[in-house]
Amino acid sequence: MITSTKKNNNTLLKFVYSDNNSVSVIFQDNNLLMGVVGEFNKNLKELEKITQSNLYSRGNSILIKSNPEKIEIIKSAIEFLVNQFINNGNIENKDILSSVDKFMINEKVKNYNVTDVIKTPKKSIIPRSEKQKNYVRALRQSDIVISAGPAGTGKTFLAVAVGLTMLLEKKIDRIILSRPAVEAGERLGFLPGDMREKVDPYLRPLYDSLYDLFDFEKIQRMIEIGDIEIAPLAFMRGRTLKNSFAILDEAQNATDTQIKMFLTRIGENSKIVVNGDPTQIDLPNKNTSGLVRAKKLLGHLDEISIVDFDHLDVVRHPLVSKIVKAYSTND
Repeated sequence: MITSTKKNNNTLLKFVYSDNNSVSVIFQDNNLLMGVVGEFNKNLKELEKITQSNLYSRGNSILIKSNPEKIEIIKSAIEFLVNQFINNGNIENKDILSSVDKFMINEKVKNYNVTDVIKTPKKSIIPRSEKQKNYVRALRQSDIVISAGPAGTGKTFLAVAVGLTMLLEKKIDRIILSRPAVEAGERLGFLPGDMREKVDPYLRPLYDSLYDLFDFEKIQRMIEIGDIEIAPLAFMRGRTLKNSFAILDEAQNATDTQIKMFLTRIGENSKIVVNGDPTQIDLPNKNTSGLVRAKKLLGHLDEISIVDFDHLDVVRHPLVSKIVKAYSTND
């Protein structure tokens, strides 16, 4: 039996079955094959390890040997990676993980549709779990979103991606990114330079998300003209945010008073997002963190969405999920 996937009326792939436990994926474009397979077959080896199947690169094809159920998953994963390479020009390790998760039988995100996809200038982003899908929808629909969960669940990255698309579509006038200037369990001492140079180390993760989604030079230009503003939380007092998409990251390190101050900055045609991980509080008194209290106080309001992530939503290295789970179980 032979099936094919078509794009722009050109056949990209053919699936040729030898038997129920073996199928060859034949590529019509060798550059596409090389992009999917990766340098020294690294993508293929990762896909093989995740699915616990046997995959071989032979000429212009990939040979899959596994049980029929897994073969269907791997076929869909390869199609996913083909589209990822066509759209973004590269395949990252997280894309391989996503390609498999997306088509597993338990299907965390089987029911995603085109409205769930975030299209940025560099890449198209698909939510990788049911909670991520709900989070993206909340970011687009709710005036205020409060999310809590472990590292690697996409809280910051997805919020920055949605904010950037809204800015490029001129639905808002600017993005405001903020974090509390709290050190992670160590004293850094005096930092040299002007005010921006002093606070930039605390805000570096926000820059990283921006640069992952848009060209470095264009992001720098948008920062210079004020379309994107990155500032410590302390600088937000007294302001009213209009036509803005404001994100407070690492909110577990903001006090109750600070979170109340940030939330009450919201103005006309604005959205506010508050993200944090309650298990990583770096405040001297952990009981003063305002993130958990904000969730309890405001969760009943229709205009505010609350999203709680867990280790199953982690999309970084697979070990991150296991580490988070181990610490959670021990606690």
